[in-house]
Amino acid sequence: MSTRTTPAPPAPVKTVAGAAGPAGTPSPAAPGPPARHGRMLLLALAALLALAVLAVVHLGQGTAAVDLRTLWQLLIGTASDRSADEQTAAVVLDSRLPRLAAGLLVGSALGAAGAALQAVSRNMLASPDTLAVNAGAYLAVVSVAAFGITLPALPAGGTAFLGGLLAAGVVLGLSRAGSGPIRLVLAGSALTLALSGLSGMLLILRSQQTTGLFAWGNGSLAQTGMQSIDRLAPLALLAFAGLLLMGRRLDILALGDDGAAVVGVSPRLTRSLAVVLAVVLAAVAVTVAGPVGFVGLCAPAVVRLLGTWVPGLVRHRAFIPASALAGVLVVLGADVLLRAVFGAQAGAEVPTGIVTTCFGALVLVFLAYRSRDLGTDGGSTAFARLRSRRAFVLTVVVSAVGLLGAVVAATLLGDATLLLGDVVNWLAGRSGQFTTYVLDTRVPRVAAALLAGAALAVAGAVVQAVSRNPLAEPGVLGVVSGAGVGAVAVLTVVPLASFWLIGGSALAGAAAAAALVFGLAARRGLEQNRLVLIGIGVQAGGGAFVSLLIVLTDPYNATKALAWLGGSTYGRTFPELVPVLVALAVALPVLAVMRRDLDLIGLDGDTPRLLGVRLGATRLALLSVSDTVGRTVIAPAQIPVGLLTAVIGAPYFIWLLWRSRGDA
Repeated sequence: MSTRTTPAPPAPVKTVAGAAGPAGTPSPAAPGPPARHGRMLLLALAALLALAVLAVVHLGQGTAAVDLRTLWQLLIGTASDRSADEQTAAVVLDSRLPRLAAGLLVGSALGAAGAALQAVSRNMLASPDTLAVNAGAYLAVVSVAAFGITLPALPAGGTAFLGGLLAAGVVLGLSRAGSGPIRLVLAGSALTLALSGLSGMLLILRSQQTTGLFAWGNGSLAQTGMQSIDRLAPLALLAFAGLLLMGRRLDILALGDDGAAVVGVSPRLTRSLAVVLAVVLAAVAVTVAGPVGFVGLCAPAVVRLLGTWVPGLVRHRAFIPASALAGVLVVLGADVLLRAVFGAQAGAEVPTGIVTTCFGALVLVFLAYRSRDLGTDGGSTAFARLRSRRAFVLTVVVSAVGLLGAVVAATLLGDATLLLGDVVNWLAGRSGQFTTYVLDTRVPRVAAALLAGAALAVAGAVVQAVSRNPLAEPGVLGVVSGAGVGAVAVLTVVPLASFWLIGGSALAGAAAAAALVFGLAARRGLEQNRLVLIGIGVQAGGGAFVSLLIVLTDPYNATKALAWLGGSTYGRTFPELVPVLVALAVALPVLAVMRRDLDLIGLDGDTPRLLGVRLGATRLALLSVSDTVGRTVIAPAQIPVGLLTAVIGAPYFIWLLWRSRGDA
């Protein structure tokens, strides 16, 4: 211990370079100082040149053609009527320059925030997205707008900051620093699910007050003037400067809490200050442009890859500004690509965050696919341990009684309240016209909810056992977003498509997404953490593509889009329930036969092999079964995760994480 109490100053730096590392692979030996500084300078010049080119192209894009000479004259204030009329000047000064400034501010803020959050959590998958910071900030802004309150830039930024800070505090509290990427991502995903569900409910219930927030919720750089940017940029600059001043402390924090404390750095204080500053940056970005997805994940990942060529980038005084610059390049590059592909008018309507989310999803899948250490493959926490047979019987009885009560209440209560006698008469064919109409529409909806719940429960139980994770569900396999892509694509091309055509397209999309996830995760035998992370990446990318289709085809009908995407059993009929019933009838006997293998797989990675169970093949077989059940639910429920179930279920997920903190 005495040798650790007085480390030489260069030692922490070398240790950080070797451990940063969060990817788990040491950096190569650093070249000499002249070569290192030369590479750093060359890289900086190349990045600045790329930024200048992107800025010029960005300013030139739009519905009105503006050449480089006109832009230069407008910027230096010497434009004449011959070179640029007043309308062109107004377009550039009031729309394009603010959009460019928003890209600079948002990209740098999110890039620096992601770098800081990855430093404090020692986790390469930490970002404002995976820590639910963006979701918390967005919910705070939507909540204020839903009640008709209009706030200036700074109070709006403060509101977003409080929402993001609370979300980050919850996620970081549920996961430990260095506990592995899977726990942090799942904690953030669970909380994001709840916060997004609340936001969606507010957008539906208060559609008039929240007009335009659906597209903005995907991250839009469109601005009308520089007011918000002028007020919030100084705040972001102060937070950025604070992170730079903490660079040395963040380097030392990478040694671990014990190592940092030995050299006089308080891990808790350093981590708290860095999180607050990172949330300030994320809140500024959300206030200006909405939650632009995955920039905070992509930018540090790009810099970390370049760190193998320029090892000095892993030091946080270089890593943070480099991530900020990379964030700007990602955001502006996405915006330029968006308008180049979809045209000037569509580019102005489609949120830039959709493109960055697609790119970020690819980065997440790539990191999950290439990573060698995604966490321990320890014992399962997916199974609840009942204390006795009496407890088991009691649980079954209580569940059955609760289910019966829920079915009765759902059948009798609604716009029209009925009695049990009305149901009996309806079953016997003796009910009146009004009662017949009510029950003809209500009973299929109740049956759809029952079958959908049963199918999702079976699919979720299998996925949790196979992945040995109590938070896994069919959504993490990309099933939900794949189904959404298939169904929304058909609705876009054929607005009056039949139920069976939509359902078939949804099944095809879900099957394609599941095949992609399984194919990528098959490396090293469907290792559960890799499967979950790849599934989350595919889910995010598919969701972004669904939002893109909705915004391009019907951007002002957010209520319809959210209601469909949130999941609904409205208007179901008995024939439409047949696919789910058939899937359950086929899957349950198969799972019953494989129950022993399922129990063994849920224990750990070694026991099944010792007992002769082919772990990879059995996992794949069970996941195909569960995926089939989960995809079939799309038929009656459209999307198997509703807004209300997200709000109700996420707190339970969070409680599971809290209970298992010591097992991470």
